[in-house]
Amino acid sequence: MNQLPDYRALSLWHDTTPGDWTPRPALPGDRDVDVAIVGAGFTGLWTAHYLSRADPGLRIAVLEREVAGFGASGRNGGWCSGLFPTSLSALAGADSRQGAIALQRAMHATVDEIGSVVQVEGIDCHFHKGGTVTMARSPVQWQRALSEVATFHEWGFGEADLRLLGAAEARARLAATDVLGATFTPHCAAIHPARLVRGLACAVERRGVTIFERTPVDAIAEGRVDTALGVLRADVIVRATEGYTPSLRGEQRRLAPVYSLMVATEPLPQSYWDEIGPHDRETFSDLRHLIIYGQRTADGRLAFGGRGAPYHFGSRTQARFDRDPRVFAALRQTLVELFPALRDARFSHAWGGPIGIARDWFASVGFDQATGLAWAGGYVGDGVGTSNLAGRTLTDLILGRPTELVSLPWVGHRSPQWEPEPLRWLGVNSGLRVMTAADHEETLTHRPSLLARAMELWTGGD
Repeated sequence: MNQLPDYRALSLWHDTTPGDWTPRPALPGDRDVDVAIVGAGFTGLWTAHYLSRADPGLRIAVLEREVAGFGASGRNGGWCSGLFPTSLSALAGADSRQGAIALQRAMHATVDEIGSVVQVEGIDCHFHKGGTVTMARSPVQWQRALSEVATFHEWGFGEADLRLLGAAEARARLAATDVLGATFTPHCAAIHPARLVRGLACAVERRGVTIFERTPVDAIAEGRVDTALGVLRADVIVRATEGYTPSLRGEQRRLAPVYSLMVATEPLPQSYWDEIGPHDRETFSDLRHLIIYGQRTADGRLAFGGRGAPYHFGSRTQARFDRDPRVFAALRQTLVELFPALRDARFSHAWGGPIGIARDWFASVGFDQATGLAWAGGYVGDGVGTSNLAGRTLTDLILGRPTELVSLPWVGHRSPQWEPEPLRWLGVNSGLRVMTAADHEETLTHRPSLLARAMELWTGGD
């Protein structure tokens, strides 16, 4: 831990965040606090934010192995969305139909909650609520779009939450190739994630929270956090480590760290945007099985990412895994296939990092009053918004407030452990290959993929 990484080299977002990346002081030895939070990403910092607002007298300390925003919170696609990673039917199966609907509506409200906080705290994270366009670029994908909208409406949501766009309207928003139509939801804002997480870190410090950086945590137990630099004792301890959770003693099978990678162009001239859009900074994706996601940044770049990088044996996370030339080349190729006008565009950045996935793809948040141990995570890449809901929910759980948030169906959920190696390595990487093959299958058969359906059954989807 003696040599400092070049934090600005981690991603486009880190490189374009103003301010000093010099780490805050590390834990100076044994300490006692009221609440110890492990992880200075969105989950940890949102929890610190709402706890310190609710009870300014609490002594709160946040421990971070590197610096605030080092992990997925600073490297993601910049979608502050109302997406929840667990399906409505799975939520209803764990609780009730009403509970599932309540959680989805809470997620929709979360986007505006984050917009309110960044305005009040003066965080310049380029927040712009333009919604999300999800394109259908084949007849099979169009049928999937029709089904998704119909199903969502059957759950009691309306056109104001998710609606179909015909081909002409979809192309007017985003002029990608082969667009037959799209779905549109207003419940998403494009953001600069590193500016948000760094701004949030400063905001909680202004409220009296202490952040100890460059402090590796070895283990969490009742009443104590063991670090390489001392023991932090606390009545309440929050695990907010997401894709890095397997590095904690005894947590190797809690979440699987799966890598998501991104590329970004240099700032593009206005003529590009006039031709291709998006014109209101809508975030965008399509209805293929192997996930892709993109946004138009405030400084005029196209930032674009997707899955496809391998899971690494033993749930390892290493800096060299953040960069995979094969995946970067595939992302650039996909982006040019979507928008041929970008054929001669220059790409300035390429990066990646791990996200956390529970065995049942079921995000969760919880607090054990008997032990004082709390947790949140398993966001499957949808953590920008979900982590804010987690921070508010953990605050209510820890303070014993009987709000609507503490009764939502993800509260207290316990996902099964991942299989031991080598079964975990075989299963996760096979799943990635299956989703790639599912897209090829649909191209060849023009029918919904049987492989994708089998994958949904394996992951516990509906």
